[in-house]
Amino acid sequence: MNAQAELAEHFDRTRAHLRAVAYRMLGSADEADDAVQETWLRAARADAGEVANVPGWLTTIVGRICLDMLRARGRRDEHLVESERFDQVSVHDGDPADEAVLADSVGLALLVVLDTLSPAERVAFVLHDLFSVPFGEIGQIVERSPATAKKLASRARQRVNGTPVLPAADHARQRRLVAAFLAAARAGDLQALLAVLAPDVLHRSDLPGSAGERRGARSVAEGTLAGADGARLAGVLLVDGVPGIGVLREGRLFLVLRVTADGDRITGIEIVSEPARLAALGLALDEGVSPAA
Repeated sequence: MNAQAELAEHFDRTRAHLRAVAYRMLGSADEADDAVQETWLRAARADAGEVANVPGWLTTIVGRICLDMLRARGRRDEHLVESERFDQVSVHDGDPADEAVLADSVGLALLVVLDTLSPAERVAFVLHDLFSVPFGEIGQIVERSPATAKKLASRARQRVNGTPVLPAADHARQRRLVAAFLAAARAGDLQALLAVLAPDVLHRSDLPGSAGERRGARSVAEGTLAGADGARLAGVLLVDGVPGIGVLREGRLFLVLRVTADGDRITGIEIVSEPARLAALGLALDEGVSPAA
């Protein structure tokens, strides 16, 4: 077997791992596939004859590609006006249902929170905490020292794992309410939505095309079902320390639902989609949640 054939065999055996790494870094199945394809193209052009650990080498390549893609994504975002942002994320090349299954298998809340990290923080956290890549190798990918790579992962870890601000019983109750609300939205179950909404619940939104207020359980429930497509790519997470919902589009944080509750009913829902307002929110997983690779 010649060197190119051996490399192709290594790549085929490692492909699923590379896609898993790329998906957690990018949050988009289509972009992850692009990153894996580019990994093969770069590897095939390189001299792998002296590489002792081919899977590790391929992981390094895909890590660098994903870092470049994340940085390019950030530069594009800087030049998008609000209307362009919403037009851009409305285009789906892949199957939304397949994307939802893949995202759910990783942890939707994790993907939402990862999108709030800087590119270098995200790469360091994903590679070390989810795939146990040594900091020496991560440092080469992000072009920093191993010590700096360790600090990047630590800083990301602190942001990913949040601390609830409500008393334990209230926190657990609100988390159950939010999870029930999301499950009902996904199922298109009007009665289940009405069961968790207070009669005078207030719904506010800054979403272009639907900004404004809506009051009353039936009005809010019907409005929720009318826009429930996003529920497939939504997850429960902490919003400023309180259980809420984050929604992804094309692997990016799209909007957040801030939720208030009183007893066993939701009394308020605020949709936050404006980028500056999203950036000001503290989004995190519940304390003690350890996302698995």
